[in-house]
Amino acid sequence: MTNALDLSPAEWGEALRAMGQPAFRAGQVFSWLHKGAKFSEMGNLPKTLREALAVEYDDSGVTIFERFPSKLDGTVKYLYRLADGNLIEGVRMRYHYGDTLCVSTQVGCRMGCRFCASTLEGLARNLTAGEILGQIVAANAEGKITNVVLMGSGEPLDNYDNVVKFLRLLREKGGVEMSLRSVSLSTCGLVPRMHRFAEEGLPVTLSVSLHAPNDDIRRTMMPVAETYRIEDVLRECRYYIEKTGRRVIFEYALAEGVNCAPENAKELASRLRGMQCHVNLIPLNPVKERELTGATRRQAEQFQHELEALHISATIRREMGRDISGACGQLRRGYIREHEAT
Repeated sequence: MTNALDLSPAEWGEALRAMGQPAFRAGQVFSWLHKGAKFSEMGNLPKTLREALAVEYDDSGVTIFERFPSKLDGTVKYLYRLADGNLIEGVRMRYHYGDTLCVSTQVGCRMGCRFCASTLEGLARNLTAGEILGQIVAANAEGKITNVVLMGSGEPLDNYDNVVKFLRLLREKGGVEMSLRSVSLSTCGLVPRMHRFAEEGLPVTLSVSLHAPNDDIRRTMMPVAETYRIEDVLRECRYYIEKTGRRVIFEYALAEGVNCAPENAKELASRLRGMQCHVNLIPLNPVKERELTGATRRQAEQFQHELEALHISATIRREMGRDISGACGQLRRGYIREHEAT
C-alpha cells in the first residue's frame, strides 16, 4: 500500500480526479497529511472519500515509538517505527534560533565507515520520500521543527530519488513549507551523484564527510575512499559552490592518532585554500563496537587554530545528546537501549 505522504500535490490531483473528486480536494488532503492527520480526521472531506482513501493509501505514517531525553542539553532522541515494523532513530536538537531535527534516509547504511554505528548491520532498505518526511511530521507534533539535517542513518545520495523527492515535498505550499536553505544534506562523497545533485536547483547546504586530509588516511576510515579520491570529491564541491552559490561544509571527525596531528591540519588547509567552505571539527564520539577513539578537546582546539592560522574557517561542533547515544556517528538501525549502557 502506498504511503500517503509519498504523494505530491500534483500526484494527489491525479489520484483524486481518478476517483471523481474536484481539483481542490488535492490541496486539502495534502495539507491534512502534512499536519499529521489520518484520513478519518479530515473533517472537511466527505466520509465516503475518507473511507475510500483509507483503502487505497497507508496513512499510518512514521510514529514515535520511544523518546530518550538527554539530561545534559535538552536533546531528545526519537526511536521511530515504520509501517513495516522497521525502527530508525532521529534526534531533536534545541538551539536559541529553533529546533533542528536530524533525520534518517535509510534503514541502516552500506557505506561501512569505520567510526559509525549506523552501518554496523548493513543496509536493510531505503526510506521512501514520505517516510523521510514523516519523521518531521511526527516531530512537529511536539513543537515546530525549523531546521533539518539529513545526517541520521543512511547515505542520502545512495537513496537519491527518494531524497530529492523528499526535498521537493518539504517546500511545497500547504505542506510543511520549509525553506531548503534550512536543510543540510550530508554525504560521504558519492562523486557522480554529487555532480547530479548540484544540477537539481535545490539550495540546501551540502555537508561532506571528509575526515582526512589525504586518500591514504581516508581509506583507513571510509571504504568509499577506495572508489572516489579526495581530489574528485573536492572538484564536485567546487562545482556545487559554482552552481548554487552556497558554501560547502566539511565534516571532520577527529580520531586519536589517525587524522588530528598539526601536519594533518596543514595538509587539509592546503587542499581547501580558496574554496568557499567551512570545516566542522567533531571529536569522534564513542561507539562500543568500534576501536577508533576521539581526540581530546585540546587536540581539537589545536587543529582548529592550525586551520584558522591558514585562513580556513573552522569550528568545533557542540556535542549534543552524547549521553543518549544521539551524537554524530552514534545513530543506529533498529532498537538498542544505548542509554542504559552509558
